[in-house]
Amino acid sequence: MTRLEKFLLYFSAEEIRIHHRCSPAEIDLTSMRGLLGASPTPIEPRHRLSVANEDTSKRRSFGNRSFKDGEKPYLSPNQDRNASCKFPTLKLVLVIIILGALFTLLHSPAVYNTERPSHSGSRVSLVERWGNEKSLSDDERYLSHLKVNWNHISGVIRTLSDANEYKGIGLLNFNENETDQWKELLPSPEHITLNLNPAKNITWEDLYPEWIDEEEEYKVPICPKLPLIEAPRKPRIDFIAVKLPCVKTRDWSRDVARLHLQLAVARFVAKSRGVHPVRVLLVTDCFPIPNLFMCKELVMRRGNVWLYEPDLNLLRDKVRLPVGSCELSVPLMAKDYRYSGNPKREAYATILHSAHVYVCGAIAAAQSIRMSGSTRDLVILVDNTISDYHREGLQAAGWKVHTIERIRNPKAERDAYNEWNYSKFRLWQLTDYDKIIFIDADLLILRNIDFLFEMPEITATGNNATLFNSGVMVVEPSNCTFKLLMDHIDEIESYNGGDQGYLNEIFTWWHRIPKHMNFLKHFWEGDEEEKKVMKTRLFGADPPVLYVLHYLGLKPWLCFRDYDCNWNVAKIQEFASDVAHERWWKVHDAMPENLHKYCLLRSKQKAALEWDRREAEKGNYSDGHWKIKIKDSRLESCFEDECSGSTATGDCFDGGVVIVIGESVSKSVGDSCSFIVLLAWKCGDCANVVTSLTPNHRFDACRKQDSIWRFIYNVLKTNWIAATEQWRERNIITNNSRVFISSLTDYAVA
Repeated sequence: MTRLEKFLLYFSAEEIRIHHRCSPAEIDLTSMRGLLGASPTPIEPRHRLSVANEDTSKRRSFGNRSFKDGEKPYLSPNQDRNASCKFPTLKLVLVIIILGALFTLLHSPAVYNTERPSHSGSRVSLVERWGNEKSLSDDERYLSHLKVNWNHISGVIRTLSDANEYKGIGLLNFNENETDQWKELLPSPEHITLNLNPAKNITWEDLYPEWIDEEEEYKVPICPKLPLIEAPRKPRIDFIAVKLPCVKTRDWSRDVARLHLQLAVARFVAKSRGVHPVRVLLVTDCFPIPNLFMCKELVMRRGNVWLYEPDLNLLRDKVRLPVGSCELSVPLMAKDYRYSGNPKREAYATILHSAHVYVCGAIAAAQSIRMSGSTRDLVILVDNTISDYHREGLQAAGWKVHTIERIRNPKAERDAYNEWNYSKFRLWQLTDYDKIIFIDADLLILRNIDFLFEMPEITATGNNATLFNSGVMVVEPSNCTFKLLMDHIDEIESYNGGDQGYLNEIFTWWHRIPKHMNFLKHFWEGDEEEKKVMKTRLFGADPPVLYVLHYLGLKPWLCFRDYDCNWNVAKIQEFASDVAHERWWKVHDAMPENLHKYCLLRSKQKAALEWDRREAEKGNYSDGHWKIKIKDSRLESCFEDECSGSTATGDCFDGGVVIVIGESVSKSVGDSCSFIVLLAWKCGDCANVVTSLTPNHRFDACRKQDSIWRFIYNVLKTNWIAATEQWRERNIITNNSRVFISSLTDYAVA
């Protein structure tokens, strides 16, 4: 027994003897030692004491119940005296608890005795005590082979005007020689080598699984525990430096050791309760986690040395969240409430670039946000391809229109779908706002999601593998984050060639929200019938269960309202749902009537829909949607410029007509016109012809061929069969081409 334990036992015995008039012989020190416990750990004695106390209370209650009401147990004087000396008294238990707590504190590894001489010898022993017990150097994942540039570090240190006031400096993942170098740079404060146990047997997929049981039908998702930094409570630590590993492979940013080191430092710093700021210095060739230590908190950077002064309140909020996407950061069954926040500094945002066909979707999205009860600003980024006409519609719907310069994806092919989708990075330049909830223009907000403004960047639903879906995500605008995105645009490879893949390479530390907050209109191939029924029920639930419904596949406004046109294309039937389709049209009908014109169908789209319908009829698709008679009033509506009749000449013809020529190979116009759709209809008193649709949208190359336009005129003026025969003779179309003509009103097949 140690001298301290003997002292505690003696003190307890004296307390008992004095207060209960016991002789020393009547006190069983062995029993008292059992109460204190002999566990080598500081936690176990407390647990044993509480259990012993609980058992004592149970025995006391049982004893009391053994006597009848009003009946007192008989005790002799000696028995009374002995009873007063029994240990199971409240005062004795309280004394034991206090002494046990004191004993625990004095032996706890988290406390450093401040009553110590402040000479250099004690500092060395302090480093040895906390640095040599356990070392990260035993785990290769944590090793950093980076050669520290002490000139850069020295330059950063010189900018710290309050460095002479530092009480302590924490060092993590530096070797002994590097620790000695730190002592030379900052000789005044104490240097504490922080102890951190490595995360064993934890993979990135453990932290970021592709799927978790959000509904908790089978088990409650629980994240693995990452060890915390162990350090003395004294002295106050004002500055922490850590060296991070960086192996520049494809997945260097998805490294458990690298994440662990940064999170451990963040958690340690977040515990600081003083008024003094805490600086964090990271030494790494790879950029730090950009949404943990924010670039707007970056004080200085010299080469691979990054100095931050983090906002402690924001940091505390972040480290309270799950370590990865292995748990939900927002509960699935959270009750609806109105988050107050700072409405003037928060906004919903979306973007339209090179895609006027999404204008209608953006207008409907704005309508759904207002119907959910949100009053936050609505901001839409558009480029110069969006006409004034469409901008007027967006503004009328409530969007604040910001014109941007498009950002080209350097790895995309010319005229490809993803050529300009890096324009989404412009969201980070909306610095009039602290928080942005980005939403794609093809979704509806069914329930208020203002509470997501409480969440940090990046908060999103899961996608596939370890990745998030960028269709709904929380963003914190910052010009320096925008610069980070642009600085690596030529270096980082997007897994899908788009902005979502790129953002997942930058922001590998993200926070999962329930999929109900970005629910995809999609039936997986392997979905059981029960699952499909459940999804369909969610699509149509009233009041809504889903927060956000994301429309994949062909969009509702690009179909006739009679049914979901995804049914007519075999490859995309997985996106078909008449219930979800109807839900979108309910929001459309709630829009001001003057906005409906922005959802009219172009003639090209009508022709494409008819083509798909005929293919479904030819394939005799079992769902039978191709049989449905179209009643959508937009069928016969015409809004293109050609409808004025001022751009065409020639004789008129009866009925609206669509001429579709498919799978043609033309020697005259080249491969760019391998698929041509010729559209014509009767507008007013004159027939009009509009542009063709080609796979690569390169109609300009086709339009230069005067012979094509002469033959189109022949189609309108003479028998269309004769005209197509001439086309075949001139090799504009081949004998294998499929050619048909139909009326928009009765779809008669020639």
